[in-house]
Amino acid sequence: MRRRRIAFATVVVASSIALLVLMAATLFAADPDPIGVAMLLLFALNLPWTTIGFWNAVIGFSLMTFARDPAGGVAPHMRNVEGDGKIGSSTALLICIRNEDTARLSRNLTWMLEGLIATREARWFHLYILSDSNQPEIAAAEEAVSAAITDRFGSALDVTYRRREQSIGYKAGNIRDFCKRWGRLHQFAIVLDADSVMTPQAMLRLVRIMQVHPRLGILQTLVTGLPSASPFARIFQFGMRLGMRSHTLGAASWQGDCGPYWGHNAILRLAPFIEHCELPVLPGRPPLGGHVLSHDQLEAVLMRRAGYEVRVLPDEEGSWEENPPTLLEFIRRDLRWCQGNMQYFHFLTLPRLLPVSRCQLGLAIAMYLSSPAWLAFLLLGLIRQLPFRIDLGVILFGVMLAMSLAPKLATLADVMARGPLRRAYGGTARIVAGVFLEFVFSVLIAPISAVAVTLFMLGLPFGRRVGWTSQQRDAGGVTLPMAIRKLWPQTLFGILLMAWFWKAAPGVIWYWVPIFAGLTGSIPVAMVTAHPLVGRVLATCGICRIPEESGLPAWPAPVSLFGPYAAASLQAAE
Repeated sequence: MRRRRIAFATVVVASSIALLVLMAATLFAADPDPIGVAMLLLFALNLPWTTIGFWNAVIGFSLMTFARDPAGGVAPHMRNVEGDGKIGSSTALLICIRNEDTARLSRNLTWMLEGLIATREARWFHLYILSDSNQPEIAAAEEAVSAAITDRFGSALDVTYRRREQSIGYKAGNIRDFCKRWGRLHQFAIVLDADSVMTPQAMLRLVRIMQVHPRLGILQTLVTGLPSASPFARIFQFGMRLGMRSHTLGAASWQGDCGPYWGHNAILRLAPFIEHCELPVLPGRPPLGGHVLSHDQLEAVLMRRAGYEVRVLPDEEGSWEENPPTLLEFIRRDLRWCQGNMQYFHFLTLPRLLPVSRCQLGLAIAMYLSSPAWLAFLLLGLIRQLPFRIDLGVILFGVMLAMSLAPKLATLADVMARGPLRRAYGGTARIVAGVFLEFVFSVLIAPISAVAVTLFMLGLPFGRRVGWTSQQRDAGGVTLPMAIRKLWPQTLFGILLMAWFWKAAPGVIWYWVPIFAGLTGSIPVAMVTAHPLVGRVLATCGICRIPEESGLPAWPAPVSLFGPYAAASLQAAE
């Protein structure tokens, strides 16, 4: 593993240096100048995720193409685990909720528990509904759901409902409260969000692997998106699905026992989690001080520091979540993650962290620093009226675009090469149409999100924060007043930027049309990508289809798990 990491770091650093040299040659047709140097440094901030993502894709594609068992090759913890091995450990199922739709909660829990009971292993599980809801009517509905689930399933497994009067510490505090009350009664805990769905086979698989590998502290599943009536979620998760497998396989090949934890659809070994993973209260006031908002990656590095492995299952088997149904909801979630990741600055110098763990925290910060760095690079380029090498600039743009698209292209090549998988995605024509639509979608969304993140980060030192609220999960569309209220900064910035380009650099303005289109058109983009009619059209045509739409899990489960939209989508697919 050490040799793998050294080799991976070498190619990442070497390719980053090569890109920096190419950018320097592009910028400095004459002697270096201060603005050009600043632009080079800003470009460097955008390189880590691009180069790492590219090499993850290269490794992932090589494994998918040439390895007999790609997932087993990078995840040795998956070996020697029998699919029908004996379960002998008590596992808590933790469903963490805050002001969520109780109908969805009841539907998802019923679906999972029915399947778990059918396996005859439910006696080893205890369901904990951990509520941080602060709205009395929702809390009353949660109690009713808990009572109904207890009446229906209580003879097969225990059910406990608990609501905290004071929601201290966000989700991490919610789980910590469980650990203090009941944690020592169980060996493991499977953490679920309100929108999480897992098959019983996936949950039992997690338990069996943890039983066989006692040094595993956290085991994370590869979480994929559920079918959605929202065109935004449909297109978004189609692109995520294409990029996810190659990226995860490549990352697992060098991360190894320092893998990721995404806070849900994962299993924890409770004893070391209780002892080593309690998060401190940060000095200062929120948003950068106080309780930690993005708890998951910190808990992963603390678990690894304690000597326990953190690993991922790099295959798509029975683990799902719901993606944001609108652009506005996507931005709100992204800003919440941004606020939490900026708190990681406090932990970069934490003693005894492994180098890979420290790198992961740095990358989590860099992921959001790249947005303001990209916009600053663009604005400085307009201010700097010095000549540059257009020919080298075109080459650099092409290389960066190819590297950015590499994870999606790698998985796309694998999908197209496998007949059953290709048919599950709708066939060649539909896949090609979906890829083109997702590319246009990503180009339009990227600058909108970048401006939102940049404005938010500028406000962080002055106390701006997202807060902790429930996520909107239903596809209900976006009204014009709402879109204007939320996206007028992007629209205004796009108009001003286009006017500035027209005056300062009219010869290259056409190269930036996609950015102008995304920013100036952010309001209609938000409305169109949330409109139910667009979602129905895409579903009827089978565009951006994911495999779950062509076949539900093989064990008994109601189609209503995926909502009425899924039934229509399945009929259209057939």
